Amino acid sequence: MVLSLLSHSTSITTHTSLLFHRHLHPPPPLHLKLRRHISVTSAVSNSSTSSNSQNQPRTLFPGGYKRPQIKVPALVLQLNPQDVLDNRDDALSLIDDAVSKNWIGIVVLNDGGDASGGKIYEAARLLKEVIGGRAYLLLSERVDIAAAVNASGVLLSDQGLPAIVARNTMTDTKFESVVLPLVARNVQTPVAAENASNSEGADFLIYDVDGIKPLDEGVNTIFRRIKIPIFVMTNSFKGEKLFDEASRLIKAGASGLVISLNELKLLNDNVLSKMFESVILSNKRQQEKLPYFGDKLRTNDASNGSFVTKGVVGFINLEDKVQQLMETERSVLTEAIDVIQRAAPLTDEVSLLVDAVLQLDEPFLLVIVGEFNSGKSTFINALLGEKYLQDGVVPTTNEITFLRYSDLDSNEQQRCERHPDGQFVCYLPAPILKEMIIVDTPGTNVILQRQQRLTEEFVPRADLLLFVISADRPLTDSEVSFLRYTQQWKKKVVFVLNKSDIYQNATELEEAILFIKENTKRLLNTEHVTLYPVSSRAALKAKLLASSSVDEKNEKQSIDHTHHRTSGFYDLEEYLFSFVDGSTSTGIERIKLKLETPIRIAEQLLAACQRLTMQDYQQADKDLKSVNELLDSVKDYAQNLESESILWKRKTLSLIDDTKTRAIKLTESTLVISNIDIVTTYVFKGSKGALIPAASAIQNDIICPALSEAQKLLGDYVTWLQSNNAREGRSYLESFMKRWPSVVSAENLEELETDKFWGRKYELSREAIENFNAAAASKLFDQEVREAFLGSFGGLGAAGLSASLLTSVLPTTLEDLLALGLCSAGGLLAISKFPARRQLVVDKVKRTADGLGRELEEAMQKDLVETKESLENFVKLIGKPYQDLAQHRLENLLATQEKLTSMETTIKNLQIEIQNL
Repeated sequence: MVLSLLSHSTSITTHTSLLFHRHLHPPPPLHLKLRRHISVTSAVSNSSTSSNSQNQPRTLFPGGYKRPQIKVPALVLQLNPQDVLDNRDDALSLIDDAVSKNWIGIVVLNDGGDASGGKIYEAARLLKEVIGGRAYLLLSERVDIAAAVNASGVLLSDQGLPAIVARNTMTDTKFESVVLPLVARNVQTPVAAENASNSEGADFLIYDVDGIKPLDEGVNTIFRRIKIPIFVMTNSFKGEKLFDEASRLIKAGASGLVISLNELKLLNDNVLSKMFESVILSNKRQQEKLPYFGDKLRTNDASNGSFVTKGVVGFINLEDKVQQLMETERSVLTEAIDVIQRAAPLTDEVSLLVDAVLQLDEPFLLVIVGEFNSGKSTFINALLGEKYLQDGVVPTTNEITFLRYSDLDSNEQQRCERHPDGQFVCYLPAPILKEMIIVDTPGTNVILQRQQRLTEEFVPRADLLLFVISADRPLTDSEVSFLRYTQQWKKKVVFVLNKSDIYQNATELEEAILFIKENTKRLLNTEHVTLYPVSSRAALKAKLLASSSVDEKNEKQSIDHTHHRTSGFYDLEEYLFSFVDGSTSTGIERIKLKLETPIRIAEQLLAACQRLTMQDYQQADKDLKSVNELLDSVKDYAQNLESESILWKRKTLSLIDDTKTRAIKLTESTLVISNIDIVTTYVFKGSKGALIPAASAIQNDIICPALSEAQKLLGDYVTWLQSNNAREGRSYLESFMKRWPSVVSAENLEELETDKFWGRKYELSREAIENFNAAAASKLFDQEVREAFLGSFGGLGAAGLSASLLTSVLPTTLEDLLALGLCSAGGLLAISKFPARRQLVVDKVKRTADGLGRELEEAMQKDLVETKESLENFVKLIGKPYQDLAQHRLENLLATQEKLTSMETTIKNLQIEIQNL
């Protein structure tokens, strides 16, 4: 199921991000390209990652980009800006529906003739939002706008920019995708089509077939010679006739049809099925011609063909152990795919492993690589025995081309077609293809980035690489770089020194062979290098002569055959044919190479996942520490708040002390014997009567003003606490959301019940001062004064009281003595006790003031504590999702590392079993 879902996926996924480091932390060297979904687990601080993203490659391939893949057959929707901007909602809805149904694979926005850059940009932006990553978006000519909206590429006119210039311009303009920009070209002639395909490296063509006369012969020639997808465009047919004509052209080899918005409105599933019916039937027939090896293996019937004994997988005389090992490997690698996908969910390179596992049921994959003009095409023709492939002094191979065996009609030399998965396959009757698939690749030194990517991406899938080196320039810089790249995948390389007949003598040839072997040993870090000097042109000539001279004398055939052998080609063929014989050492090596191809890919992907997971783990650990540090920083805020609150307490206690001092002063001035009016009032009237003036003064002049000032001071204190908390709370919330914006949305904050923290009132100190009653305090003061006087003078008669009072009013000591002489002994005793009673009242005033001070201080401290606790709880609440997520991600990454390590061990053990065959 995993394999079927992943096989040949060609969708583009938008470049997004992942929690605690993904979208801004690029992968390490040699490593996985990541384009991951933003989810509840996605967010990361931007500052720590931006500097790294510019320096590290994005993929496992040297150039850091992956080539785009185009599904065929498909429809290309061509639009003008007015199509999008006029009736915007209807047009975008129609386009969205067509893209979602996979009717449209490519959308092209033209300039509309007179549309301004602003309108083109706006239309492109809207299309990009609607299409997303479900289809390619190309802009006609406007490379600048295509780069600005991060479109998939550009469509160039026949006389427009060179394709390489357009592609480089887009990649240099901060192109966000890890896929190379698509560059297509509008063409109207076969020559322009071939130039765009071969020398320019266009990804696909849009061909206006209206000018081709006769149509059938012209399109057949074009479709046969051009390997890249060709989408046809015609204005000669409208409505249903257009789709009928398109069906005929697609059957002839076109990759699809270019339609307008009005024509899109006529589309439905029935029309689409009818249009692509020929391709669907062709694919079905092709699948029937190439049954799975597993089905043949289960039947074990030689009548099914030579595949059981000669091997559709390239195995001869498969033993039970090899068969069991294949099934074990398939099971292990299927599990490895699952582990890799879980470790790196949107890693495109996992398709390498998927394809390699599928290729276990395919013939041996012999991949021919080398620089252009090294003679690769001639070499392949020599192997095949016929001149099937075009050769020349300019790059002639611009696509990966699979050469498969097929019995063809006598009048048909070869049949080539593009499969829906993008593979260009040619079916040939060459006998060697019964035992293996030969893959022709673009040159390793082509200047066209796209063609180079084709070769680089196919290297991991190869079972064996035949590296063709031209004798006139052995081991160039590009060859050395490419060889280093092949060793990332640990591929076996057999070298072919082509054009070896240019050397004047055997000594020169031996020197060249020695030079190549010594250098490649170091490059490949091996003790043995296999190299065959050949002359492909001479070998091909000899084979063609032999096949065309079957009626001539045996002597002539003997001469040709001898020339063939002396060219060195015979030895190479013997080596290759020994590969298909499972009884030979090279046959056993072929079995190991076939089984090891997916193993090598799995090793690289697992190692890259390990590095990536470790990088993610380090970032997740860093993020968890950042979250915890942010949470712990509340303690620093609490300490600062505590320090600043001391000033408020001092102000409050200072106010209480000032009030106490004034109250004591009033008390002392009131409790003197000279206050005759107070004394006589209390002694003779008792507890009856209004408050004494002093009591009213202490209430109105001392306590009330002090309370009013205290209430204002404590109100400011409470406001200070609340505003500080609110400010800090918002600051923490903003810090979390800014650094990890996607973890908790604004809507989710309501579920956190944060409102109760914002609405908290910390007013114990204010309540404490408001609970202090000035009137009650003044009455208490009046009562204490009354008791002080009554306690001292209440038991004396009028004479005693008068004598006692005289001591306070007579001016001299003599007069005091005279008064004392007149006083009774009781009066003297009363006077002597009065100072003590007065001190008791003063002490009570002090205690009352001090008690109020302590109460206020305690209330202020409680307000402070509650304020700090409230903020701490709030920060813990909003920080918990981030903290839990970081912790969870850390644990998941640890588990992922364990799974990767376990899978690496399993792969290693499987590799040992393969080596022990």
